[in-house]
Parts: sequence; structure tokens; C-alpha cells
Amino acid sequence: MTASMTGFARHDNEIGGRSLVWEIRSVNHRYLDLRIQVPDHLRVLEPELRALLQQSLARGKVDAQLRLESLTDAGTIHLDTGQAQALLRTLSEIDHMMVNGARVSPLEILRWPGVMQTEAPPAAEELHDSVLVGLRAALEDLQAMRGSEGTALRALLEERLNAFDALVDEVRTRRPAILSEQREKLLARVAELDLKLDPQRLEQEIALVSQRLDVAEELDRLDGHMAAMREILTRDEAVGRRLDFLMQEFNREANTLSSKSHDLATTRAAMEMKILTEQMREQIQNIE
Repeated sequence: MTASMTGFARHDNEIGGRSLVWEIRSVNHRYLDLRIQVPDHLRVLEPELRALLQQSLARGKVDAQLRLESLTDAGTIHLDTGQAQALLRTLSEIDHMMVNGARVSPLEILRWPGVMQTEAPPAAEELHDSVLVGLRAALEDLQAMRGSEGTALRALLEERLNAFDALVDEVRTRRPAILSEQREKLLARVAELDLKLDPQRLEQEIALVSQRLDVAEELDRLDGHMAAMREILTRDEAVGRRLDFLMQEFNREANTLSSKSHDLATTRAAMEMKILTEQMREQIQNIE
């Protein structure tokens, strides 16, 4: 399934009075660029988390963040009243010993070691399974979103591919008439100059000129590129790089077609092919 590289997912699950919140954001990138943020005491799990992300995603700039949020305010942080009172008595004694001593703010009191007591977070071993379950769930949501956007991108690509196909058919249909017109122009020029040429040699020269102007090979290669693109879009894997390479081939053939063109209709068709190729390339930049 064609997948986009852009997406967002959030998942949270509860354990021991805390909520484990995973948020994953991804945007387009040439390769897979992972950035994982977890609380310091869970960094030991990072290699396993990174491996899981690498197994699930092929391309994109991905930011995965895990937060631990308390479900209750009480008991999480509390004031050690005895410690604070002892500190205040000491500060009062010092204040009497000084002249115009600076006033101590409540925030400075709270910063004193031991005054604020925080509940120790669970160990990494306790949270291991819950962290992985949450990440897998968030990844599923992310992939669903990327898949949905990828389906829309595929539809846009197929629409432009059909328009490209119509242009190729148009040029192919006009090809015999174009070659005939070029032959008539050469014969008219020879007659205008009143040149006495060997008929067989003249036919050979006309054949050489027609061969240089013929675009049958370019049209056949474009048919092959379009067939390859349609096949790639059906694959259940990361296809962005393959499609990007195909766009280079599309553009090369359109340029050659334009350089060989000797009529306005073919020139316009080649220009439209270039425009469609650029439009498809822009969409492909966001495909995994």
C-alpha cells in the first residue's frame, strides 16, 4: 500500500497511577531519521524502542516522544514542613546577624534540597511492557494515517498518469502524418531548388531524416515507464525512491521528444508531459 511520510499519532495507557503518553510526528525525508525523547530513567529502553521504529517505518523524519503524567495531584509532590520550618528559623537567625540582609523569596526556600519531596518514578523494568505496548499502538495509528494520505496521493498520481498516457497516444496517433509532412516538405524543397538527384539516393536521405525525427522509441519507452509506475504503486512496500527515479526517466524522454519535435502539436504535448512529470514528482516527495 502506498504510504505518505506525513502523519501524527497519540496514544496513552495507565499504569500505577501514571499515564504513559506517546506522541509520534513524521514528515518527509530522504531517509529514515529518528529522534526519540524519553524520560531520563527510561533511556535504557531506547535501543529497543529505536529497533521497533526501524522495523515499522522505512523513510521520514520521525519524532517520537514519551511523557509520564501523574493522574492525581495529591501525593506526587509535597512540602516537607519540618525541613522548611528549620530552614526558616536558621534564616531568621542569620538575618538578625546581618545589616539590611536580602529578603529570601518562597521560591528560593522551595529550591533548598529536601524541602520539596517528589515521588520516585517507577523503574524502567516495571514500565518496559507498557512502554512497548503504547509505542506499538501509536505506530499503528501513525501508519493508518500515513496509509490514508498515501491512498489519496496514489489517486492523484494515477490521475496525472492517465493524462500522461493520453498525451503519448496523441503523439503516436499523429506520428504517421508528421513523417508524411516532413517527406513532402523535403520533396518540395528539392523541387524548388530544381536539383537533379538520383531518386534512390533521395529516398535514402529522406529515410535518414525521417529516422532522426521519429519518436517511436521515446513513446515506447514512455509506455514502459508508465506500466512500471502502475505496477510499483500496487506494491506493499516503500516505493518513494523507485518512483522518484522513474520521474527522471519520464523527464528525459519528454525532453528528447521536445527536441525532435517539428510541429506545434507535438511540442505542446511534450511541454504538458514535463508539467505532469513535475506535478507527479512533487507528490512523490511525500511518499514513503
